[in-house]
Amino acid sequence: MEHRSYAYGSNAWLTDPDLRRVLERYWPAVEAHEQGLVAFGELVGGEAAEVAYHVDHYAPPVLIAHDLDGRRVDRVQLSPGQRALMPKLAPMMRPPFEGSSWHHHFALGYLLADPGLYCILTITLQTAYVLEKYAPEHAAWRDALLRLDAYGATWMTETQGGSDLGANRTVARRVHDGWRLSGGDKYFASGAGLADVAVATARPEGAAQGPKGLALFLVPRLDSEGTLNFRVRRLKEKSATRAVPSGEVELEDSSAELIGRADEGIYYTLETLTVSRLANAVASMGIARKAASEVENRVRRRSAFGRPLQDQPLVRWDLTDLAVRQAGGLALAFRAVDAFDRAWRQRPPYDDAYHYARFLGHLAKNRTADHAAEVTRLAMELFGGLGFLEEFAVARWHREALITPIWEGPSNIQALDLLEVMQKKGAHRAFVDEMGALLATAGTAEARAAAAELASGLASLEGLDAERAQWYAKDLLTRLADVAQVALLYDLDGGRGGRYAKLAALYATRFLEGAPYPDWAMDDPEVGARAAAQSGR
Repeated sequence: MEHRSYAYGSNAWLTDPDLRRVLERYWPAVEAHEQGLVAFGELVGGEAAEVAYHVDHYAPPVLIAHDLDGRRVDRVQLSPGQRALMPKLAPMMRPPFEGSSWHHHFALGYLLADPGLYCILTITLQTAYVLEKYAPEHAAWRDALLRLDAYGATWMTETQGGSDLGANRTVARRVHDGWRLSGGDKYFASGAGLADVAVATARPEGAAQGPKGLALFLVPRLDSEGTLNFRVRRLKEKSATRAVPSGEVELEDSSAELIGRADEGIYYTLETLTVSRLANAVASMGIARKAASEVENRVRRRSAFGRPLQDQPLVRWDLTDLAVRQAGGLALAFRAVDAFDRAWRQRPPYDDAYHYARFLGHLAKNRTADHAAEVTRLAMELFGGLGFLEEFAVARWHREALITPIWEGPSNIQALDLLEVMQKKGAHRAFVDEMGALLATAGTAEARAAAAELASGLASLEGLDAERAQWYAKDLLTRLADVAQVALLYDLDGGRGGRYAKLAALYATRFLEGAPYPDWAMDDPEVGARAAAQSGR
C-alpha cells in the first residue's frame, strides 16, 4: 500500500486542515475526545486504508447461496481482513446513543470516509436508530447492532419506483403472530447477504396508495423457526464501493414486526434517509479530503518545467480550488449535522427545528457530492497519467466520489424535497435569518453579494406554480448551498480576517459571481492546499 498511496500511514485527524476548526465551532466537547480522535485517525490512515484497498482490488464480498447440506443460506463471505477490521470501526456508531453527539459520530465517519466500509456501518446505525426511537421493545437487536455483533440494513426502494417511495409494491399482511411481507423486490439492497436484520417499507393491506400509506417493518434474516426469511437473488456488479455487498432481495411471506405506528411509517423512513444523507455529505467531503491529501504530497514531490508543481501558478490555482471547496463543503455538512443533533429526538409531528435540519440536509447532501466529484477529478488530473491507473489510490477516490450524487437520492429528488420543506413547512425562513445575519456581520463586498444572491434566489420562485417552481428548483438548491458556504466560512473565521474569511471571499467570487479566483490567492500563505495542510498545527 505504501507504493500506491502518498497518504498511507498518515494520521487522518492530525493532518486535516479544517476538521478541528469546524468541530470546535459546532461541538465544544471535541477537546475532551482528542485521544480517541487521534487513535481513530491512525486506524483509518493505516490498517483501514490497507484493508479497503485490498478488498476493493482483490477481495470484494462473495455471496454463498447454499451450505454444505444444500440448504439455502444466502450469506455473504467477507475477506478475513475486512471481517477483522469491522469490529474496530464499530465504536463510531455509538456516540449519539451513549451520551455524546452526532458531531462525534460524523467526525469519525468523515475520517473513515471509505464508502463501502462506511455504508455498512451507517445502514447498521440507521437500523439501530429506528429501534432506539420507535421500537424500544427490540432493545436487544439495537444493542447488538451498536456493538456490531449483528449487521443491519435499510431496504426502502424497489425496482419499479427507484426514489419514488410511493411506488412500492411490497404488501404487509397481518397474521396471528405478527406480519408477513410479500411481493417485494428490493432491487438495490445494501447489506444484502450481510444483514442479520433489516428495516423495510411495505404497505399494509387496505392502506392508502402513495408514500403516506407505507409502514416500516423489522425483518430478521431468520424467522422464529430459524429458517431463511428472505432471499438474496444476486449481488450487484459495481464499479465502485465494492466493500459493501449490494444486491436484490426478495420478500415473499417474510416474517416481520411493525415498527411504531403504521400511519407514521413514512416519517420514520424519511428520518433514516436524513441520517443517510448526512452520512453521504460527510463521506463526500471525506473522500475529497483523501484525494486532496494525495495531491498535496504529489505536488511537493513532482517537478515540471524546472520547478516543483506546487510552485507553478496554474497548479496553485488548482490547489486553491481544492481548499475552497473542501472548507466550504465541510462547513456546510457539519452545520447540517449540528441542526440534526439539536432536533433528532423529535417525533412526528415535528417542529420548525427539525424541518430546518431537513432543509440543511438537502443542501449539504447535494452540494458536497458536487464538490467530491470535482475535487477527485481534479486530483486525478494533477497526477497526470498515474491518476487514471487503478493501482494507485487517487483513481479510486474519483470512482467512489461519482456515486455520492446518486446514493440517498439524486439532485432531482433533493430539489423536490427542498421545495416541499419550503412550501409546506417554511423552513427557508430560518435559513434566511441565520445566513443573512452571518453575512451582515461579515460585512464584506463578497458577503453583500452573497446576501443579494440569497434574496434573488428565493425571489425567483415567487408567483410560480408547482410545475415551474420545479423547473428552477435544482438551480436554487445549488445557489442556496453556495450562499450558506460563504456565510458559514465567515462564521468560522469569527471576524479575525484570517484563512476562513479569505476562503469565504474566494468561494463567493468563484461560485456566486462566476469569476476566476483573484491572483492575490496565488501567493497568500493561508489559502492554498499546501498552506492548509499546516494551518492550525
